[in-house]
Amino acid sequence: MKRVCVLLFSGLLFWGCASTKMLQGNHLEEVVNWLEGSYSSGPQAEADSDFRDIRLEMKRIWKDQPGYWLYVEQAVANYLDSPYRQRVYHVTLDEGKVRSEIYTIPNPKRFVLAWKTPERFDIITPDSLKLREGCAVLLTKTGGYYTGGTVGKGCVSKLADASYATSIADIYPDRLVSWDRGFNDKDEQVWGAEKGGYIFTKIAGGE
Repeated sequence: MKRVCVLLFSGLLFWGCASTKMLQGNHLEEVVNWLEGSYSSGPQAEADSDFRDIRLEMKRIWKDQPGYWLYVEQAVANYLDSPYRQRVYHVTLDEGKVRSEIYTIPNPKRFVLAWKTPERFDIITPDSLKLREGCAVLLTKTGGYYTGGTVGKGCVSKLADASYATSIADIYPDRLVSWDRGFNDKDEQVWGAEKGGYIFTKIAGGE
């Protein structure tokens, strides 16, 4: 099952064994700095044909708004001008954890490649986005990386006859590992990688 179903933050992410230490504002800034940048799963795709070469872009927008806002774009390497996924993440602190809310964008085609020119988002405001209910990601830090995930079955997915989606991943300064999957109402996996998560290697950092 080799599909372009790398949904990342459901746009999803994360799960793992994490410490219970409360995170502070410096952790919030750190995880955003780690997330922002350009990524490729090319090295993994070269080593394993079950994975595709996917390019992932994360870029901060709306720096005058509360919390951190990231524009996220994913595309197959050979079709960068035709991304199959565009989202906005709102990253904040929530009871000692880093919380990422996932939003869809109205008329997203007008923002294709906007990670190159993030000021294009000045034509809209956060209240024009649509929240993906139940798809929030909660992160904690353990050792030298962040780990976390979606909670339960509340992230609705209609892709490939799924009823809900989940994601697990780890975030490092130089890479992130994301395993996003969709399940039907019998809890059977119907989309997503089967072996494990996509390994996105950072090829360029943020500002």
